[in-house]
Amino acid sequence: VRPGKMVRTKVYLLEDRDYEVDIDKKAIGQGLFDKICEELNLVEKDYFALSYRDKEDIRYWLNTEKKISKQVKGVPWVFQFEVKFYPPDPAQLQEDLTRYQLCLQIRRDILTNKLPCSFVTHAMLGSYTVQSELGDYDPNEHGPGIDYIKDMSFAPNQSEELLEKIAELH
Repeated sequence: VRPGKMVRTKVYLLEDRDYEVDIDKKAIGQGLFDKICEELNLVEKDYFALSYRDKEDIRYWLNTEKKISKQVKGVPWVFQFEVKFYPPDPAQLQEDLTRYQLCLQIRRDILTNKLPCSFVTHAMLGSYTVQSELGDYDPNEHGPGIDYIKDMSFAPNQSEELLEKIAELH
């Protein structure tokens, strides 16, 4: 494939990193989607898809059976990798990586207020996040108060009160 036939494509991944790849101008959506799943080592692909925004900032799902160029017109090839379908029973998922990607989507939806939560739910989920990222609370390592979590994001408009509750639960 000649360089003039390629398009630099950017995909925003759920783990807050960008993935850039050159894709043939004539490629269908499945080719790009498969590259992303390969990059993520994702086997259970059915729950995920790529979305993009048009000139009017309207969001669309990339159709994997059609040419990308026929769908993304007049805007750079920039996509979001995201959850399209939630499994009815997450316990049925085979792969930890699939569950991890689902959790990242839920966390993003909470932080952007797409999925509103009560104070109590924010505090509980926040304590789970701290536990998963920092492990058990250790007063020698983490110290008193909320300083050890003050740079972490748990809610769209988090308060000191929320951080205190998260630290207490942790």
